[in-house]
Amino acid sequence: MKKIMFLGMINLFMVAGLQAQDYKDLQVLNTSSLKVYYSKGYDQRTQAIAQRVQHAMGYFEQLLHSRADVTLLVLSETDWPKYTSMPVVGMPHYKNSKELVVAAHDNALWKSFIPPLNDLPESLATQLKNTYKTEDGTLSMQPFFDLLAIHELGHAFHFQAGVQTQRKWMGELLVNMMLHTYIAVHEPQSLPALTVFPKMVIAGGTNGYKFTSLEDVHDRYEEIGSQHPKNYGWYQSRWHQAAAEIYDAEGVPAVQHLWNALKSQMETLSHDALITYLEKSQSTGVARMVRNW
Repeated sequence: MKKIMFLGMINLFMVAGLQAQDYKDLQVLNTSSLKVYYSKGYDQRTQAIAQRVQHAMGYFEQLLHSRADVTLLVLSETDWPKYTSMPVVGMPHYKNSKELVVAAHDNALWKSFIPPLNDLPESLATQLKNTYKTEDGTLSMQPFFDLLAIHELGHAFHFQAGVQTQRKWMGELLVNMMLHTYIAVHEPQSLPALTVFPKMVIAGGTNGYKFTSLEDVHDRYEEIGSQHPKNYGWYQSRWHQAAAEIYDAEGVPAVQHLWNALKSQMETLSHDALITYLEKSQSTGVARMVRNW
């Protein structure tokens, strides 16, 4: 791919919030359980995004016996810098002010992920075209990035619940499992949009990546994300793939087991002790991923 990847970069910007906003330049969407503000001209898109987020919130509340308080912002490129300090326009993210921010339209970031199809295996190129082709015949990564709003909603749940994720990468795996579980259960038609993109990244191999171990990404998380974002994107794709494999093997209980295990263990465990604890807590797929990374 020509451009760098920024999947999951929100954790690098969690502490960089703007002052509380009054949203005076934004439209208001009235919902029963979610505060929603959006840029003018994006009524239908905002309604679709809000419906998905609201539905996912209800699902996670029942699944995990936990709640999260979020305000959804659907922003145009013009409004983006007014309401978030995230420098990358188009990147879904969760701010520590409990705001979940998504883009109102296609943008340069999403377009930058479209690879030259001739560089991909024919079967993968076909999947890419079948999954991300728009009505005018071009490709857009919007279907994938729209789903990342649920990834960031997962962060809101575990941060607000005070879950001790043990490792920085475990927090990313957890929310990817939440995302994959929700889509598999409630929007199975969207599974290709969620899974084809990570397959494309992983298919590119690790040539040129400085970091590939779980220890690297835990110990040097901020460095990898800020200085080697394409390398970080490879990690996120691996966690997306792992989430899919764990769900396929263990179903819905997998995310419940991991959530309960992490919420119950506040003391940080060593590498071997963490694997043993995960196995005893019925998070066998997660333990297997750690062992075989």
